[in-house]
Amino acid sequence: MADVNDEFLGPLVGAVDQGTSSTRFLVFNSKTAELLSHHQVELKQQFPKEGWVEQDPDEILQSVYECIERTCEKLTELNIDISAIKAIGVSNQRETTVVWDKYTGEPLYNAVVWLDLRTQGTVETLSKRIPGNNNFVKSKTGLPLSTYFSAVKLHWILENVRDVKQAVEEERALFGTIDSWLIWSLTGGPNGGVHCTDVTNASRTMLFNIHSLEWDIELCEFFEIPMTILPNIRSSSEIYGLMKAGALEGVPLSGCLGDQSAALVGQMCFQDGQAKNTYGTGCFLLCNTGQKCVFSDHGLLTTVAYKLGRDKPVCYALEGSVAIAGAVVRWLRDNLGIIESSEEIENLAKEAGTSYGCYFVPAFSGLYAPYWEPSARGIICGLTQFTNKQHIAFAALEAVCFQTREILDAMNKDCGIPLSHLQVDGGMTNNKILMQLQADILCIPVVKPSMPETTALGAAMAAGAAEGVGVWSLEPEDLSAVTMERFEPQINEEESEIRYATWKKAVQKSMGWATGESPANAGDPNIFCSVPLGFFIVTSMVMLIGARYISGIP
Repeated sequence: MADVNDEFLGPLVGAVDQGTSSTRFLVFNSKTAELLSHHQVELKQQFPKEGWVEQDPDEILQSVYECIERTCEKLTELNIDISAIKAIGVSNQRETTVVWDKYTGEPLYNAVVWLDLRTQGTVETLSKRIPGNNNFVKSKTGLPLSTYFSAVKLHWILENVRDVKQAVEEERALFGTIDSWLIWSLTGGPNGGVHCTDVTNASRTMLFNIHSLEWDIELCEFFEIPMTILPNIRSSSEIYGLMKAGALEGVPLSGCLGDQSAALVGQMCFQDGQAKNTYGTGCFLLCNTGQKCVFSDHGLLTTVAYKLGRDKPVCYALEGSVAIAGAVVRWLRDNLGIIESSEEIENLAKEAGTSYGCYFVPAFSGLYAPYWEPSARGIICGLTQFTNKQHIAFAALEAVCFQTREILDAMNKDCGIPLSHLQVDGGMTNNKILMQLQADILCIPVVKPSMPETTALGAAMAAGAAEGVGVWSLEPEDLSAVTMERFEPQINEEESEIRYATWKKAVQKSMGWATGESPANAGDPNIFCSVPLGFFIVTSMVMLIGARYISGIP
């Protein structure tokens, strides 16, 4: 953190970093990009049925207020005047879908999280209506038809939630991704709240035309979404409204970026071909393609990277999306109980030093890029009587690295010029074992900024640079130099390739598990889930986890 006693402290900018696992508020010095203070609140996830993932929108909103208030208290304790905070940016988990009542401000249903799989039946039904020779959905959105994106979640909610149906009929309903919900609430809610989103979040709904930068009538009709409930589309850097309550009342909200776009900005990947990989709940590799919309031949997404001002050009990116990264560590903690805190996994993996042939494919929500295979489910294979929790911890970290290798290979094929190194960020990059494994598996250096909070930094940069705020320059000559930590590959390429090939065999074994309805969801045409063999493997492991050796599992 910065030297808070510096009497030349410049204007400050705050950033809400609202993720799947937690909410944070961070405050940066706009002149040096140094982090001054922050506060974090962990969030609950709800799993009401197999494959369903929900969160409470009110809990998310209250966590934002709590983080802002506590951070301001910490700044005051450091003798920093919070009136120096001139703007606030918002970065958020993308695709997660919220519908609320514009008159009461109350959510009409839980937020359906991006990881949620309940819409698989909906996806299969809708896919049959897309002509084979005219995939207008992908050509307009850059996205494959998948449970991942907001349109199918919203379609499901409109079909299945009576309160939402009624609110739409009575013109009371508003839809938004998490950024829209937060900005509307923070700027007044029912009392004049601003209903908007930015182009990066809009590009993840599957209702947004990434060429015209507008909601698309044909897409809305295809997904049966009334356009009246959609937020207004704005750039990623402009004043949307003012905070209407709390310690920062009156401060402009002037930056908004989906979390992965925010990290791209925070890593200062402003040139064509620059890329970053963020390790959070999931894992996301983005490569800036400039003002050119590049479509992938290898399973990557085409998405909006940023539009840093109303009159600024839009920039695009190729994206490789992995559903489960940090979430696998949380699963080991909360579901198996083999660690008490997320930080413990590094020590367990260090004790093992290897997975001893154990491979973990954490396809809890199917496989995202480059496969887009919703039938996949999580498996752990290669188990022997020698396998213990240390080996499973190591295999879990390796799984994150192997998944990154897969999307990096796809990125290199699409771009034609292999990356010479990988810029990384996100909470998991504090794990040095993970970073070294990543370099070994990629066979290229991994470069990590000394200040890993690049997602929040990107949101702060967008907010501070907004017209009418103007406290943060995005000109190349004004951007602060970043200190980096570098991890070089330490194993030979042949060994890396052997391990990667074995991982690919495990991935193939994970596919095709979800081939019918689970008993809990039988009869519901909108839900397509089943209990995979991996579930029974893990159940057996749980029964034996206290033993020194885990018995062989067929």
